Amino acid sequence: MNALCHKFRAKPGLEVVDKDAVAEPLSSGDKAVDKQKVEELAAVISELQEILYAERRHKVLILLQGMDTSGKDGAVRGVFGKVDPLGIRSVSFKAPTADELAHDYLWRVHRHVPMLGEVVIFNRSHYEDVLVTRVHGLIDDEECQRRYAQIANFERMLTETGTTILKFFLHISRDEQKTRLQERLADPAKHWKFDPQDLKERAYWRDYQRLYAHAIHHTNADYAPWYVVPADSKTHRNLVIASIVHDVLRELRPAYPPGKPDYAKLQID
Repeated sequence: MNALCHKFRAKPGLEVVDKDAVAEPLSSGDKAVDKQKVEELAAVISELQEILYAERRHKVLILLQGMDTSGKDGAVRGVFGKVDPLGIRSVSFKAPTADELAHDYLWRVHRHVPMLGEVVIFNRSHYEDVLVTRVHGLIDDEECQRRYAQIANFERMLTETGTTILKFFLHISRDEQKTRLQERLADPAKHWKFDPQDLKERAYWRDYQRLYAHAIHHTNADYAPWYVVPADSKTHRNLVIASIVHDVLRELRPAYPPGKPDYAKLQID
């Protein structure tokens, strides 16, 4: 693990507290400079992904988890917006449908994991099934523990069959969430982003923070690491994610497949 990844890697005994959401250890102190760095990293990520897609040897799964307004959609746009849609997919998991509820909770997730050459981004994920379900009493502690083990085994299986997994917890503070929700209410052009359910979920803030810490603790592994990203600053959030994704893709050493000598002899009429 390189130094950058180590800096944001979830540590044993993690406690999710608001002060961790404010820290900006990668920031230059100049927002414009940070934004430019994100743009540069996003361009390189696009180039690396094209090679990854051409090579068809690696699979990359990126999970974005966080409270409402933590910036999952913004991270997708800011970090991956330059990538050719040919080899990347973003999957957003909402409340399960009747068909999904009729299967095991991992069924709807498994069918969206990446194929060879693909980068897939999960905007929310199977972790909702140990967060929302536990907060609202749909499962008990015993079932939650079983699911931690099942999720860990599921992710191990994915990595053992060639998938690189990166899990990001976008850690926003309660005060910053209040500000962002208020901004949505104040601007009619942003009303479509507001869901009254967000206010109901906000009332469970402490429960969510506790359960995020538990879920991260039980499923943080070298083969599927969790990264805790301070998300009060949108620019810094994107900078951290882009930096880690860039470094991990480089470590995969993707290379274009070898050329085919016979192709050079072909003549196009």
